[in-house]
Amino acid sequence: MQQAASKTTPPTISHRPPLAWIGQGFLLLLAALAVFVIVKNMIDNPPLFIQMVISGLQLGFVYALIALGYTMVYGIVKLINFAHGDVFMVGAFISFYSVAKFNLHQWPAMVFPGMDGLLVTIIGTTTVILISMVICMALAVTIERVAYKPLRDAPRIAALITAIGVSFFLEFFGALNFVFSPRFIPYQRPFDVVAWYIKDGIYQVQPGQAPPEGAITFSNIVLIIMIASILVQIFLQFLVRKTKIGVAMRATSYDKQAARLMGINVDQVISFTFAIGAAFAALGGVLYAIAYSSIWTQLGILPGLKAFVAAVLGGIGSIPGAFVGALIMGQAEAMTMGYISTPMRDAVAFSILIIVLLVRPTGIFGEPEKEKA
Repeated sequence: MQQAASKTTPPTISHRPPLAWIGQGFLLLLAALAVFVIVKNMIDNPPLFIQMVISGLQLGFVYALIALGYTMVYGIVKLINFAHGDVFMVGAFISFYSVAKFNLHQWPAMVFPGMDGLLVTIIGTTTVILISMVICMALAVTIERVAYKPLRDAPRIAALITAIGVSFFLEFFGALNFVFSPRFIPYQRPFDVVAWYIKDGIYQVQPGQAPPEGAITFSNIVLIIMIASILVQIFLQFLVRKTKIGVAMRATSYDKQAARLMGINVDQVISFTFAIGAAFAALGGVLYAIAYSSIWTQLGILPGLKAFVAAVLGGIGSIPGAFVGALIMGQAEAMTMGYISTPMRDAVAFSILIIVLLVRPTGIFGEPEKEKA
């Protein structure tokens, strides 16, 4: 006669992988070291610290414009669009040709000769940015329809490899002599970048003049990048939360089949998502080129990858997460350049990606994917 199996309490099993504990310990150690270095330098040289913060904000707000496109596309189609950084590059080149070849930044002065100079600058620069945005939107929609749409039901790895292929195509096709050329090209700005310094007051830096030692400098392009990025964030939140297309985007993100049954044109929503993300990337490309005044066809690689890291850090699929992650990335990169060394900036950026994937793969604002009934 067989004895009845006795009921025993199953042993408690931790579902946390061992690497998570290693990652957490490493993260705490790294964070403590970073805080120590930053606080020490902030006490030793406060102007340098503030200068690094301003540089980090400039980088972070540009990364935010790119990261928003990554996170929107991933939220809708679960695709990491590695060609997004190259759309950023195309936006910079379109603005360059609009200014250098066609003088579109001066069209208000040519049409209305008596117009005020500041108004000419505002309207002309806005025109250049809008042209870059429209062309990049058309490029992104074309890429989505030609390269990604046929693979929508294929394994994710197929779409990911295709995205990498599209990225290489844009970079090396743009490097042809009859397209953009492989050279570094000095960027002709649509307006003058004016710098100020703060030391016992606010003063404008005159041409050929260096700011005094210990002064904190900033420029009009820093303020423009910050304002543009914040406005884009507000607009995107309004678009997603308060408009009909935003409701369709959220429904498509949650369940494409159910969205189709509710009468939503899923293909149109996906194309719109690619287009709006490309518009923000183009805006970022123009502002980045104005700030750093040099462009080439590999321009979008590192900013694109760092914006992807920012999206993962904030929680890919989360719009506020992309914004916050980009600001953290900008500060981490600026502090590394200021207090460690410039070549280390990229190593620190991608180390953040490794640590996030070890400790919290969903990011700061991300949530674990839930099973659908």
